[in-house]
Amino acid sequence: MNEGDEPTKPPPRENWRALLGLVLSSAIVASLCCLPSVVLVLFGLASVSTAAALSDKLYWGPTRYVLYAVSLALAVAGLVLYFRRRGICTLDAARRERNRIVNTTLVVLVGGVLTYLVWNYLILDLIGIAAGLPWKMPSWWPF
Repeated sequence: MNEGDEPTKPPPRENWRALLGLVLSSAIVASLCCLPSVVLVLFGLASVSTAAALSDKLYWGPTRYVLYAVSLALAVAGLVLYFRRRGICTLDAARRERNRIVNTTLVVLVGGVLTYLVWNYLILDLIGIAAGLPWKMPSWWPF
């Protein structure tokens, strides 16, 4: 290194907490068809039959698909803000950082879907069954 040369800066570290927040928040928003009934029963604010009726109405009605769309929209908006805060504000910058954008977006979307599946169909189901909601255990569940 010569005297006039400036040291090169290391590449900025990704803020994984922000990405984790995007994944978790999108999974929780998508599971709002089942989460309220479990919370109401656990805190004693509703009877089991009322919570089960609410859960059935939210899950089997159009609300579930609205929640999926809202969750996807929030994840996309969060990704846009995430990249803008990292200096990718123009199309030229997006072209230069195309691989980073595609990889990060895939990680967030796949992570959100996997987190939703585990959270909604495993954890919330088990908590709901333990709280007394008339949900069935999955057929593959060994216990």
